[in-house]
Amino acid sequence: MDVILKENIEKLGFKNEIVSVKNGYARNYLIPKGYAILATKSAIKVLEENLRQQQQKDEKEIEKANKLADSLKSLDVIIKAKVAEGGIKLFGSIKVTQFVQTLSSMGYELDSKFIKLTSIKEIGDYNAEIRLHRNVSISLPFKVIAE
Repeated sequence: MDVILKENIEKLGFKNEIVSVKNGYARNYLIPKGYAILATKSAIKVLEENLRQQQQKDEKEIEKANKLADSLKSLDVIIKAKVAEGGIKLFGSIKVTQFVQTLSSMGYELDSKFIKLTSIKEIGDYNAEIRLHRNVSISLPFKVIAE
């Protein structure tokens, strides 16, 4: 079932985006809570008109997101974590909040909703998927080292 999102939903999409979801998720959660509307032909036409009007605003936001993406790509992100004695396994795992805290200590404030990490339980090199805007997403490499 296709729905039009009325606001940003974590791990699903951004406001005014048309996404496909399961029927039950749309009928029982998204639509009743007011997070989405059904993507009918008339609703899509209204959405397209609204998006045309917002296009100029979005161009400025995309330019800003691209500048942020360029500055993030030049970073050397290193996360320190506690390690089991003499090994490479971590105590616990690296979470998105730790990644966001590391970036904020470098002067970059990002919303944790739009950052995806794989399961990180060992020392090594990893990539974080970051969506800065509907049209701008980057893969940011980082390292996990022993504390």
